[in-house]
Amino acid sequence: MSSDSIWSYPPGSGHQEGRTLDGFTVQATDGVIGHVDRQADDTPLRHLVVDTGAWVFGRSLLIPAGTVTGIDMEARTVAVGCTRAAAKAAPRFTTDRETLDPEYLSAVGAYYADLPHDSDAGG
Repeated sequence: MSSDSIWSYPPGSGHQEGRTLDGFTVQATDGVIGHVDRQADDTPLRHLVVDTGAWVFGRSLLIPAGTVTGIDMEARTVAVGCTRAAAKAAPRFTTDRETLDPEYLSAVGAYYADLPHDSDAGG
């Protein structure tokens, strides 16, 4: 996956323009990561800020939209194509200012783009 496409919801992900994902449960390939605190769809670098709760001691994660593999509006879940460990190891998100920092966003995009993406991986 290119670091450009990592910022766009993939075709078939279930993303619907204008539908909020706030509060949805974020499910990695091996378990729950947390809940969508907010989403940024009004930027070319679309992403979710995920509140991990007690799992990573209150830390939030910035997850690019391109990692989303499925959205279930009824179940209020967002599936992402990475493991919990991979999400936890991503460049650390500490402040909303980072959503405007090109260097930080570039590092996050490159990190997630370099993860193995197996479209045949079942869940």
